[in-house]
Amino acid sequence: MTKPAFLELPAGAQLIYLAEGGANIIYRIASAPSPSHIGPTVIHSASGPHLTVPPEFKGKLLRLRKETKTGISYQEIARNFDRTIRPLFSPEELVDQELVYLPNGLVQRCNEQLSAAEHNGERPKKRQGVYLSVTEPCGLLVTDMTTHCTPDTVLAELKPKWLMQSPSAPVNARRCRTCALRDMKNHQSRRAGGAEELSFCPLDLVSDKFENVLRAAKYVKGSEDQARLARILYRNPTLQKLLTHQKAMRDVGLHGPSAQSREQSLAMTLRDCTMFIKFPRDEMGPVEIRLGDLDLKTGAGGKAQYWLNLESQLIGEGWYLGNNSDLSPSECLLQRS
Repeated sequence: MTKPAFLELPAGAQLIYLAEGGANIIYRIASAPSPSHIGPTVIHSASGPHLTVPPEFKGKLLRLRKETKTGISYQEIARNFDRTIRPLFSPEELVDQELVYLPNGLVQRCNEQLSAAEHNGERPKKRQGVYLSVTEPCGLLVTDMTTHCTPDTVLAELKPKWLMQSPSAPVNARRCRTCALRDMKNHQSRRAGGAEELSFCPLDLVSDKFENVLRAAKYVKGSEDQARLARILYRNPTLQKLLTHQKAMRDVGLHGPSAQSREQSLAMTLRDCTMFIKFPRDEMGPVEIRLGDLDLKTGAGGKAQYWLNLESQLIGEGWYLGNNSDLSPSECLLQRS
């Protein structure tokens, strides 16, 4: 069977481990000035021999898939992205992704390095024991939003979450969907002896009042200049476009279509993406804003029922009403309105 015309990662590519989440690991692609060996190499940190990024991979990182119970092939992820996500935004608004074939032995070498990193205490404990899929033939080249090649820039990132209220929320709600869920989780955390999570209200992000956006900006990680970040976010076109799509795809909560439907999959995906904001320190250059983490959500593995149960719990236990007095004061815009 002939392979589709995808890019192929060269056999001599060297990978530098950057970070990992529950389902994927991100690597930087590099090459040595004078390679003395043949075959892929994996380096667990950026220290070590001087490496350069091959010209054809500048501005790109490599994402590799872990072996998980609900893992979806990268070809399906790429197909969903091209058909469903890409038409909603301009190319410059998205963390792009492109399939690339992996050379033989690369994933096995990566897994060996992950195992070694565990023994050396270099891999996060909560990620240990799960390795890359050896049956996945592809990786994904994704837009590099780090400041690695642009050291005079700042990277801020945030998860916009639900930019409008859940249609199932009570009419007298004092919490938006995101703040209600945060209250519930903070209550559970306190009962278990843990700390509360403090964050912004998504309704502040898309507010017409600059002071509300500024209030949200103080919780965004990565930027110390909160006023400047607020000016970037205030009425930002990409953020407003995300809000528009959430409004159009608001069949979520208890009364939307089947949780297994493609419509709800897209609606939930748009409510769980990440916004990356990269801007120069000197305020002279352009600002780059892209949305990532836009793999189409799936209701498989009990996720669909979880969404429904969670909404029922938020309603039934009064989290939308903000009745729990044992928590820190809420940042929710509805509470202040």
